[in-house]
Amino acid sequence: MTDQDSGRRPKYQRIADELRTAIQSGAFAPGDRLPGENDLMTSYDVARMTARQALSVLRNEGLAEARKGAGVFVRTFRPLRRRGIPRLAQGHWGTGHSVWSADVEDRALVVDQIEVGETAATARVAEALGLPPDSPVCVRSRRFVLDGKPVLLSVSYLPATLTQGTPITTPDTGPGGTYARLTDLGHEPAHFREEIRCRMPTAAESTRLSLELGTPVILIARTAFTAKGTPVELNEMTLDSSSYVLEYDFDA
Repeated sequence: MTDQDSGRRPKYQRIADELRTAIQSGAFAPGDRLPGENDLMTSYDVARMTARQALSVLRNEGLAEARKGAGVFVRTFRPLRRRGIPRLAQGHWGTGHSVWSADVEDRALVVDQIEVGETAATARVAEALGLPPDSPVCVRSRRFVLDGKPVLLSVSYLPATLTQGTPITTPDTGPGGTYARLTDLGHEPAHFREEIRCRMPTAAESTRLSLELGTPVILIARTAFTAKGTPVELNEMTLDSSSYVLEYDFDA
């Protein structure tokens, strides 16, 4: 960028550029507090709104995060590495481990906002599960919080004819989770299909995931099938894109 081009950029963008360069050079390390609005107003002789916009640019880029009553800090990014293939191996959940334990390793994971119930399948859910419209389905909704930060919302749909009177209809499905219980019932998942896309979050999603302004979400819809090709679960997941790396490792 030439000096002339730089002069045409809004002042808040130029301040953000300098702070970004400082972060990338290591002058501000992960976890360091960035200059606050008052500091920027003094250093750059700008109005408060200009200083606020500069910091907002860094927050929207995922480089910084605001902490209530403390200021704006360089984001500490320890990504949650979602290993798309190993996490679904029967040798993992079939031995009593949660699918999610393949991702979190030794980090503190809490599952909250658990809701389990039964409802009529929407057209989308009915199609995915190969059911007639409005068929009853078991719905399992929960939120995953890693190291104190919400990272994922998950809603599973299963044919009610498979789940009625089983642990799948309770908040705690037991060792190995839903897939282990389906196996106990003679409906072992043997094949999975995942569809992935991205979009901006709804207001409710932003609140439940505590998202910074401008952070998109990753949507993953996974369908589980038996060896005979019968769909037994649709799991719709909403991920905080700033918290995840999606990893797929497979042979040619």
